[in-house]
Amino acid sequence: MGILRWLFQLLLTFWFSLHAAHSLYATPNTPKTLRIAFPVAETGFDPPQVGDLYSLSVTAHIFEGLYEYDHWARPAKIRPCVADGMPEISADFKTWTIRIKPGIYFADDIAFQKSPHLDTQGRRELTAADFVYSFKRFADPATKSHAWGGIEETGFLGLSELRSQSLKSGKPFDYDQAIDGIRALDRYTLQLRTAKPRPALIEALASGDSFGAVAREVVEHYGDQIMVHPVGTGPYRLAQWRRSSRIVLEKNPRYREVVWDFAVAADDTQGQAVAKRLYGRRLPLIDRVEINIIEEQQPRWLAFLNQQIDTLGVPSDFVQQAMPQGKLAPNLARQNIQGYQSLLPVVSYTYFNMEDPLVGGYTPEKVALRRAIALGMDVEREIRLVRRGQAIPAQSAIVPHTSGYDPLFRSEMSRYDPARAKALLDIFGYIDHNGDGWRDQPDGGPLVLMIATQSDQNSRQFDELWRRNMKAIGLRVQFNVGKWPEQLKAARAGKLMMWTLGGSAGAPDGQGSLARFHSLQADGQNLARFKHPRMDEIYERMSEVAEGTERNALFSEAKRLAVAYMPYKFQVHTIATDLVQPWLIGWKRTLFWQDWWHRVDIDTLQRPTLEP
Repeated sequence: MGILRWLFQLLLTFWFSLHAAHSLYATPNTPKTLRIAFPVAETGFDPPQVGDLYSLSVTAHIFEGLYEYDHWARPAKIRPCVADGMPEISADFKTWTIRIKPGIYFADDIAFQKSPHLDTQGRRELTAADFVYSFKRFADPATKSHAWGGIEETGFLGLSELRSQSLKSGKPFDYDQAIDGIRALDRYTLQLRTAKPRPALIEALASGDSFGAVAREVVEHYGDQIMVHPVGTGPYRLAQWRRSSRIVLEKNPRYREVVWDFAVAADDTQGQAVAKRLYGRRLPLIDRVEINIIEEQQPRWLAFLNQQIDTLGVPSDFVQQAMPQGKLAPNLARQNIQGYQSLLPVVSYTYFNMEDPLVGGYTPEKVALRRAIALGMDVEREIRLVRRGQAIPAQSAIVPHTSGYDPLFRSEMSRYDPARAKALLDIFGYIDHNGDGWRDQPDGGPLVLMIATQSDQNSRQFDELWRRNMKAIGLRVQFNVGKWPEQLKAARAGKLMMWTLGGSAGAPDGQGSLARFHSLQADGQNLARFKHPRMDEIYERMSEVAEGTERNALFSEAKRLAVAYMPYKFQVHTIATDLVQPWLIGWKRTLFWQDWWHRVDIDTLQRPTLEP
C-alpha cells in the first residue's frame, strides 16, 4: 500500500503541474488563488440552460440576482444584492416592485463594443431592462431552458402567451413585445406581476446562479456559443475553460464596492473570529479561482493531503480516515486542518422514466414493478458500505432545512423488504416464464432494467449494489455508462430508463422539491416525466398560500402520492464531511446558495509555497 500511495502522489503531483503549475509554484506577487476540485464535470455557464450543481457553482460567481442569502445567517436570511432594498409587495402577493442599485456594471466584453448603452467611460450599466430580458429568456423556445416549467407555473402575466405566440408562428421569440408581468417602469425599477398570489417569489429572486442578469448584447453576439461566454456583474469572470477538465475564474475589474458584512450570531465563536478578520473588507477577497475536475476519489483525497486544494468535501471512501467517529483525525488536527460535518438540504434519488414502456405507466402492474424495485433497494447497506455512514434514509422528496421536512416522518420510501418485493412481482405476473432464472414481463417478454451510470469508482460501487439488490428479487440489470453531462442531457430528453443522481434545495421553501412531480416541468426538474392531476393541483395551490396548516396538509398529501405511484425512489439525505486547510479564512458550508468563493480569504503567510 505504501508503494501504491507513493505512486498516486507522484502521478497526482505531475497532473497538477501540467494543469496548474503557475499556482503551485507561487511567488510573493502571485494573486491570491482559491484552489478547489469538482468531482463531476460542468455542463456550461448560461443560467437559463444549466441546472446541475457544479455549473451553478460557477454561474453563481459570475451572475447576480436581485437578492441573495446572508452567507453567515442561520436560519437562512434573504437580503438585497443588486436590488436597492427589499421589494414592495402588494397585499395580495401579485405585484412586486423592485428598485435596482445604480452604478452596477457588467464585466467588459467584446460583445459590448457596438452597444448603444455604454456610458462615457465605456461601461455597460445594469438596468431593470436587463432583468426583463433575462426573465423572458426562460420562455424563449430557442433557449430550451430546463427551468421553464417553474417559470410558467409562477404565472407572470403575458409570458406564457408570448412563448405560445412564438411556438405557433414559428418565428423568433419577440423580446421587444411588452407584457404586463415583467416590466421596466423606468431605468432602475422592475415590476413583476403574477396571475395568482406568489408569497414565496422572493426565494426565486434570490437565486442569482439561475436568475442572474444577462445582457442582451452578449446573448446576441455569441448566439449558440453563449454557454461558453458568460458575462455578468458578479465578482468573477471566466478566464479559462477546458471542458470537463479545468475552469479558471479571475476577479472582475468592474465589480462594484461590496464589503464583508454578514450577520454573525453572538454565540457563534467561529463566526465572530472570522468577522473580526474580515468585516468591512472589500470583496472579492480572492483574486483567482482554479477548479480542476477530479472524478476519482483517491486522487481528490490526495490532492487535499498534498495541499494542492484548499477545501474538500471528503469522498465517502476516506471519511473514516478524515473524521473517525465524527472527530478530526489526529494527524490532520496536528496540521491545524479544520473538519466539519453537517446534514445537507440534499436528496439522492433514482428516477423511473414514466414514459418508458417497461418501468413507466400508471397501471397497477407498472406501479407494482416500481414499488417492488424500491422495496428491493437496501438503503441501509448503501449508507453503511458505499456512503460510509455519511447519510440518513430519505422518507420523501422534501430535504432537511426546508419547510415541509419532518424528521419524525416515516414512509415506505425508506423500507427495505425483499420478501414483499418478490410477492408484489409474483402477484402481478413478473415471473420467470422461460426458466432462465430471471423474471420476465407479465406477457413473457424480457425484463431488463437499463440503469444509467458513470465510469468513476464511486459509481461502480453503486452499480455493484444495484446488481446485488436486484438479483436478490430476480431482476436482471444492465448499465448504460456515460459522462455525467451527457447522461443529464439524455435524462432531460426522456431517453434514459432509470438513473440515480442527487438534487439540492435552492431555497428554504420545501415546495421546490415537489417540482420533480409537476407535469409542466417534465423537461426540467421532473426527470421522471410524472404527470398526475392531483399532484399538479397540490403544487400549484402551494404556490398561492403562505406557511400554515393548509400548506402542511398539502405537503403530507404529496408525500403519500409519491409513495403510491413511486416515480422516484428517494434514498438518502447526505451528511457532508468537509476539510478546510488552515490558511483558508471564512469558509462556511452553504445551504441554498453556491456563491462563497469571493467571501473567503487566503492567509498567504500560512499557505506553503512550493519552489520549482
